[in-house]
Amino acid sequence: MSGLRLAVEAYQVPTDAPEGDGTLAWTSTTLVLVRAEADGVTGLGWTYGPRAVVPVVTDLLGPVVVDLDPDDVPAVWSAMQKRLRNAGRPGVAGLALSAVDCAVWDLKARRLAIPLARLLGTARHRVPVYGSGGFTTYDAERQHRQLAGWVHDDGIPRVKIKVGESWGSEVARDVDRMTAARRTIGDHAELYVDANGAYQRKQAIRVAHAVADLDVRWYEEPVSSDDPVGLGLVRDHVRPDVAAGEYGYDLGYFHRLAPYVDCLQIDVTRCGGISEFLRAAAVAAAAGLEVSAHCAPHQHLAVAAATPNLRHIEWFHDHVRIESMLFHGAVRAVGGSAPVPLEESGNGLTFRSDRAEPYRVA
Repeated sequence: MSGLRLAVEAYQVPTDAPEGDGTLAWTSTTLVLVRAEADGVTGLGWTYGPRAVVPVVTDLLGPVVVDLDPDDVPAVWSAMQKRLRNAGRPGVAGLALSAVDCAVWDLKARRLAIPLARLLGTARHRVPVYGSGGFTTYDAERQHRQLAGWVHDDGIPRVKIKVGESWGSEVARDVDRMTAARRTIGDHAELYVDANGAYQRKQAIRVAHAVADLDVRWYEEPVSSDDPVGLGLVRDHVRPDVAAGEYGYDLGYFHRLAPYVDCLQIDVTRCGGISEFLRAAAVAAAAGLEVSAHCAPHQHLAVAAATPNLRHIEWFHDHVRIESMLFHGAVRAVGGSAPVPLEESGNGLTFRSDRAEPYRVA
């Protein structure tokens, strides 16, 4: 048996239109792909972040896993986590750790010739999703087309738009866009909003009260996740569920945040991979909470299937588009859920290098 070898590449893909939220705008998205190889078998894992992830994988993580048994995923994860002590776990290093861990889990499943979801064990074979987009950069027509497509064409009964435009300085437009969204999706679909931490505490409460008649069900990061007490204050004064957690890079973060939210978000491409996602979901369960998987939908399908207290996966427009473009085996979400790959080995995906090559930046 040979040891574990890592390879990593970065691809910068332009958006199909300018995208923005309450605090940031962008015109491209970078996917960093990790290949974990042993005995002629290759597993795939990825994250979304800067190309600076690449040297962390090659210079820091690759050398400490090269002599490890690729089937001993906990040993591989522990070796990488220890190696990052001085580099700093949150941020770029956490993205690298996450992508490698996902790739190693995929490698193990492929070596065993079983679906990754079967290796992890399944609580469900289809995972609930919500359509996510509605960027602050969209005009009224583009927002309408996107939301109508999810709800009326694909049968997805829950959708999310971005609010908090320009750090919360355009509340009137936020309210207009939420009103338009409700008009588009009708009375029966659930309306979610995401402020990306753009509002101040009492401002967030006032905004929620101003749209009480729209029956908003999900209020994501109404204030910064760096202000958990503020999140708890908002949660206790509004009707929608308050959610946060997408910026969690270690288990302690989720433990600290759980008392202040109604639903804990976890991102497998940031938190430390599949290994840490499962532990974070257990922390949430101990607090009586469900979890929601943040972005990167195809990287989440198997681990979401394995998580008993899962609420849903974010079917994020930008990542769905990229993953459908660059991976053979990408699935469609119809009727409010997406199927978990249970036929092919591993995560069921094949990377389309020929399609990706024009976007390669590292």
